[in-house]
Amino acid sequence: MDHRTRYTRIIREEAGRLGFAFIGFAKAMHMDEEARRLESWLNKGLHGEMGYMANHFEKRVDPTKLVPGAKTVISLMYNYFPEQGQTDPEAPKLSRYAYGKDYHFVLKDKLKALFTFIQEKVGAVEGRVFVDSAPVLERDWARRSGLGWVGRNTLLIHPKAGSYFFLAEAIVDLELVYDEPIKDYCGTCTRCVEACPTDAISPGGYVVDGSRCISYLTIELRASIPEEFSGKMENWMFGCDICQEVCPWNRFSTPHKEPDFEPHPDLLSMREEEWQELTEEVFRELFRKSAVKRTKYSGLKRNLDFLREGKKQSE
Repeated sequence: MDHRTRYTRIIREEAGRLGFAFIGFAKAMHMDEEARRLESWLNKGLHGEMGYMANHFEKRVDPTKLVPGAKTVISLMYNYFPEQGQTDPEAPKLSRYAYGKDYHFVLKDKLKALFTFIQEKVGAVEGRVFVDSAPVLERDWARRSGLGWVGRNTLLIHPKAGSYFFLAEAIVDLELVYDEPIKDYCGTCTRCVEACPTDAISPGGYVVDGSRCISYLTIELRASIPEEFSGKMENWMFGCDICQEVCPWNRFSTPHKEPDFEPHPDLLSMREEEWQELTEEVFRELFRKSAVKRTKYSGLKRNLDFLREGKKQSE
């Protein structure tokens, strides 16, 4: 067994021990096709007010700009699918990924542990780790490393486990054994396109107008939510899981085993009226270590008020 094969095997085993469900390896190189697609998406203004998406373009499409001498992009998937959901069907909805502790912190610690392990086992390895907070095209790298295909809803779909996963990366100057991409298994299915209430997914799929996505409207957008979306939010107050809920591949989803992703004891049982009467004190208690803090109390109240007005108008 040569050293590349041995290093690849022990890194894969350690990632599994740390709780990552899947890991793949891709050769670090300039992403020509993805660069053209990103440029087109940006030129059409489909990123809305997410100005940061246009920043550091070359870093996004060339991992050697992030790690000089990079040879491998290691992509990892971490399950966040919860065993239980919200109990009141009338309650405003929260995306599943935000039930527990902020994934940025949870996964960053695990990635740092993995990188330390690589350095201990291999020696002088240079690299960096990323969790959805740097200019890295994580879905494209996961696709290149054989972890799934990018579906019509533009999410990475694993053929045996679905799409309820966080993606993370380690870019290293270590040559490893590379995986091959797999084919697209969406076929003729267009359930996600048809189910999206704001028509954010293009008719043929594979392109999302970020400025129409409910996740963007409830999290990224700082201004008032445009009136055209009144009555179309399907009661989502933070994020949205619709295009995942209707995806046939998510019948393979299994509950995560991460204690840090368990919700606050009161969160899932909160009733509609409790959400509408939410105080800043309760917000701080519920979401003390949650990704929901990103929208702040004022942002979540804005979303709740918008949902309530939309409901009134439709009655």
